[in-house]
Amino acid sequence: MRMTENGEDSSPSQPDGVLPRGAPGGKDPEGVSSDKMPVNPPTEDIKPTKLLDTLKFPQDVQDQSSKTSLYQPRPPLLPKPPALSKGGKSGSMEEVRSRRLKHSQESLTDPAETGSSTDSLKEDSAVTGVFPLSGAATLRNGQSSIVGPLLTPTGSPVFRARGQSLSEYERRPHDHYGDPAEQRGRPFKVRLSPLQPSGPLPALEQTLASESLRTANRIDRDCVDYGTVPGRAGPERLHLHRNLSDSRLLDNMVSDNTSVNSMKSTFSVLNPIRPRDVRNRSFLEGSVLGSGALLGAEELDRYFPERRVGIYIATWNMHGEKGLPNNLDDLLLPTDSEFAQDFYIIGVQEGCPDRREWEIRLQETLGPYYVMLYAASHGVLYLTVFVRRDLIWFCSEVEHATVTTRIMSQIKTKGAVGIGFTFFGTSFLFITSHFTSGDSRVYERILDYNKIVEALALPKVLPDTNPYRSTSSDVTTRFDEVFWFGDFNFRLSEDRGGVEALLNQNQGVDMGPLLHHDQLSKEMKDGSIFKGFQEALIQFLPTYKFDVGCDVYDTTSKQRTPSYTDRILFRNRQVDDIKVIKYTSCSMIKTSDHRPVIGMFQVKLRPGRDNIPLGAGQFDRSLYLEGIRRRITRELKKREATKDQGSSTICSIS
Repeated sequence: MRMTENGEDSSPSQPDGVLPRGAPGGKDPEGVSSDKMPVNPPTEDIKPTKLLDTLKFPQDVQDQSSKTSLYQPRPPLLPKPPALSKGGKSGSMEEVRSRRLKHSQESLTDPAETGSSTDSLKEDSAVTGVFPLSGAATLRNGQSSIVGPLLTPTGSPVFRARGQSLSEYERRPHDHYGDPAEQRGRPFKVRLSPLQPSGPLPALEQTLASESLRTANRIDRDCVDYGTVPGRAGPERLHLHRNLSDSRLLDNMVSDNTSVNSMKSTFSVLNPIRPRDVRNRSFLEGSVLGSGALLGAEELDRYFPERRVGIYIATWNMHGEKGLPNNLDDLLLPTDSEFAQDFYIIGVQEGCPDRREWEIRLQETLGPYYVMLYAASHGVLYLTVFVRRDLIWFCSEVEHATVTTRIMSQIKTKGAVGIGFTFFGTSFLFITSHFTSGDSRVYERILDYNKIVEALALPKVLPDTNPYRSTSSDVTTRFDEVFWFGDFNFRLSEDRGGVEALLNQNQGVDMGPLLHHDQLSKEMKDGSIFKGFQEALIQFLPTYKFDVGCDVYDTTSKQRTPSYTDRILFRNRQVDDIKVIKYTSCSMIKTSDHRPVIGMFQVKLRPGRDNIPLGAGQFDRSLYLEGIRRRITRELKKREATKDQGSSTICSIS
């Protein structure tokens, strides 16, 4: 029987008196009469015409079936019942006819039937509201019988949805009474309905933890070594091992909303920009509305979801040495740090004579990921600011000022230099200074501090982000976040023998007994200096004074007492804006009588407005190119040296 596209019977109609195949008197396609087939004795006397009456559809059902799309699912196709063996000649055709009819009637009427393959279809119809109207496929005693197709109502959305996934072969109508050889060649397989979820599926998680939404800030494959971070709970995270630095590109640079919005762009992972915005907005002047500003909340959350930026500060009294260390990696890129920071601020006292050479060496060490935002000096006081190159667009214009505490001195060795700028909506002030030396000259050092906070003229053009908390007599109150570091020259008020005894007892574990004699800690508690400033817990040895090139404290005739002269202090307008990550000394650099002191901090950021004058991405390009050129030259020399060692041979004379 052939079915049309609407499910109607398109096969030639049989003349009256001609029975279908399998009925008494009917013929198989091979031309063999069904009456001649051996059958078992009949169990019930049922006229063959009742089979046609059983398979006859009501008119309304036929009308509904005629509207069925070819995408409707078809009932499972079962193979033709196997032919009887030659040993079963004692049977009769009447038993076969009656058995087929009985099986079909039981499948349609008996609700307790459990041996039929239609049970699975009945169960599915009970859930979806689809029920068989005519025909069934039954399995009993290892035999199968086919009685007509299974008709399903067209109104079921479940079956319509399932029909969309059927293959082209399954969509075509098939003749269930086709070629027996073809039927026998088909595998005996019952197609069950696909399982449906018991409830609604969960929505796609649009959070930072969703890997499918991490579409921004991709990392070059040649810069990444994939691995797992030990000791961390949750899913595996990417651990970035780089030649120069590690950056928190995956963890701290994508926000939820921006990750979703960036997927709208078909050209890149950046946020799409409407032509209307390009026509109307100027990032140098811009709108004062914080929501749409380049320095606003959207951009801030995109780069810093936690709204915290990493600050790395290093202070070092170089003792005026001409020769620089061969390698500054230990100073800027310590191996015990997991990630590199976003800003690097390096303050130097008694710097080397060639300041430009010092800056090139810094650029060479930090590599192509960083650019020098600004550099200022006051005599032999150097202050340099490096920033990650992809963050330079959010920096304002940079301003600096200097203060001299020794007016009569021709060589400016004592004083301060400060650099101020705004990053997004947070203003920063970095000061490096060198106070008066001498064990007992505490009062002079306090005077140096007072002169600096009063005379340092910052900010100049930059707007004050919180003028209600500013005072004209203290520059540190006019910025949100202030870092003051340098050689403050405060000593330990204890003789050399007592300090060495305490060092031997504690061996660098607990510095509390030593700090009990620290002049700076005492003056800060009294409120006479560095008002409102804090200092992280000191857990390193005194940084002054060493013999150059070794770890031995002063062995000269002066026998200076070891002291914590080099310090890093910080102050913030809002409580807990600055979080200390690390505060220690760098014992690997021994070219001076001072040990460098380094500090790592996480600083709270706030969104800004476009009325802040931006630096427009300016940096020292010539310094950048020279530093990268030296870095490449150094790498090539290392490779050549490795090749020479591998190709060289050692000859032995016996």
